[in-house]
Amino acid sequence: MKVSALIPVKGFTNAKQRLSALLNAASRELLAEVMFRDVLNQVVSARGLVETFVVTGDDKVAAIADGLGAHVIREKVERGETDAVDFARIALKESGREAVLIIPGDMPLVRSADIEAVLAEVPVEATPPFALLVPSHDRLGTNALLLAPPDVIKLRFGYDSFSYHVSQVSAQGLPIRFIENERIALDIDEPRDLERFLEFNFKDGESTRAARAMLTDQVAEKSRSFGVL
Repeated sequence: MKVSALIPVKGFTNAKQRLSALLNAASRELLAEVMFRDVLNQVVSARGLVETFVVTGDDKVAAIADGLGAHVIREKVERGETDAVDFARIALKESGREAVLIIPGDMPLVRSADIEAVLAEVPVEATPPFALLVPSHDRLGTNALLLAPPDVIKLRFGYDSFSYHVSQVSAQGLPIRFIENERIALDIDEPRDLERFLEFNFKDGESTRAARAMLTDQVAEKSRSFGVL
């Protein structure tokens, strides 16, 4: 099965509003960009993907994606994550792509090995239709979906999306396939997510250490004052 990666990314301006108690606008913008660069670098380096796409309506995001070796699917205007992914996966199906791995651009722990681990869960003999899910750490979100064909199920990102996607897989008469991955499971939306991120035991040489170092100085004092850390 030939799998293409798809990363939906909004512009960095006014990013991560739910972190505003801990980070000012400039810091949130920088965090969003650093995480996207980290994720994209790891995805394009992963073995087993035939190509990587980024769907966005933002010029800066598109330029970064192009510079790091991804193909860009341009929205005329930025829409919500679900609409952006639906727009992109229709385009991918119409262009003959067999399967898509959808992952967000705000998973600062993800490594190429994690992407490869997801791909390794696809049986050698697997053929469409096929679906594989990776939940968030609280199982309320869906942090990766491998879908063949790209539009095999309806999508709805946001609160409790994992349960929704499981129900959609079941509605299609497909087996429920999901795996746990602690790195993919962490995306950064809430102050509690930052706590998990800062407490993670990084290994020497990991690219996400740059984002962690940036956050440590800027967030630690505020986090303690808000009772987060």
